[in-house]
Amino acid sequence: MAKTAKKVIVVGGGPAGLMAAEVLSAAGVPVEIYDRMPSLGRKFLMAGRGGLNLTHSEDLESFVARYGEAADWMRPALQRFGPADLVSWAEGLGQPVFTGSSGRIFPKALKASPLLRAWLARLSDQGVRVTLRREWRGWNEAGRLLFATEDGRIEEAQADAVVLALGGASWPRLGSSGGWAQLLSDRDVKITPFQPANSGFDVAWSASFAERFAGEPLKNIAVSLAEHRARGEAMIASYGLEGGAIYALSSILRRTIGAEGSATVEIDLRPDLARSRLADRLHKAAPGQSTSNLLRKAARLSPVEANLLREGYGVDLPREPGALARAIKHVPVRLDAPRPLDRAISSAGGVALSELDEGLMIRRLPNVYAVGEMLDWEAPTGGYLLQACFATAVVTAEAILNRVGA
Repeated sequence: MAKTAKKVIVVGGGPAGLMAAEVLSAAGVPVEIYDRMPSLGRKFLMAGRGGLNLTHSEDLESFVARYGEAADWMRPALQRFGPADLVSWAEGLGQPVFTGSSGRIFPKALKASPLLRAWLARLSDQGVRVTLRREWRGWNEAGRLLFATEDGRIEEAQADAVVLALGGASWPRLGSSGGWAQLLSDRDVKITPFQPANSGFDVAWSASFAERFAGEPLKNIAVSLAEHRARGEAMIASYGLEGGAIYALSSILRRTIGAEGSATVEIDLRPDLARSRLADRLHKAAPGQSTSNLLRKAARLSPVEANLLREGYGVDLPREPGALARAIKHVPVRLDAPRPLDRAISSAGGVALSELDEGLMIRRLPNVYAVGEMLDWEAPTGGYLLQACFATAVVTAEAILNRVGA
């Protein structure tokens, strides 16, 4: 057997940390996971409440493009461990999957707990040790890792390689607080400031609209900002807008708001219907109808859609079919600010990608690797977040094996 590291410590017990531990321990490397929470995979379990969207079935090039500015950087990791690999891995744990109508891939159990139980059992069988309720505090002068216990004591640990899998800065109550950023910054590792990703945005709704329609979905819409466009669904919230079609534009929305103070998107309430056909349908409607009936019967708008139209254009909507059709397909909604970071599904920012080598080792910290959401990439919901966490973990684990092999 090739020479292996005497020990690898993985700091963080989310999906990225667990996958790194699995690949390393399967190769015979002793691994110990440290986590500051009372149990492993807490954010993973929370994701499972929505069905546990593991990955997506679209072609690789479309998949890679979802990572925006980090797409080229992410490509090798996704080529090494892509959606098909993740599906095979889940099914190898006895968790069959299915592909939904949107292309998203879920375990048939539609929850995370059965998969996590099987996963932790595998790690235990492979000899992975777990130490919980330990908060990482960096290194001492001798280069040993420091961990704080719940009663305030500081414990030391030594390893031949360290995998940092500490998550981003969203959902701090589940363990992802971003508190590690200062520890790395103190070692001259460049950290891109955290920002909310896959978050809702504030909208100054009228009081009556917010009270009546908070919690109502906008189904099968398209949201546009300049040349950027996303299809999907959104949800009216009392504070504004959230949902997949909004999350997909998070990055450009944040940048626009930062530069201009707000971002006005256009919502197409009928993206599958050309404006000319919609205008023709409105023109053929029975004469003398009220605007409300025209919207309901001819345009087939739901109450929340019709009232969103009035939020954008006022109570007195145009009656001329062409003008009304255009309004339905271009509803302006001004977004004033993203929701706070601790309310976001994920975070942008983290360890700058330029700080990492091809195996995701931090160049300034030999034998210290960083994986998952703590790195400066972002992606929309739809399976892209978990896939990247798994893929970066596999790349790092294999880099460690190659580095310590004879």
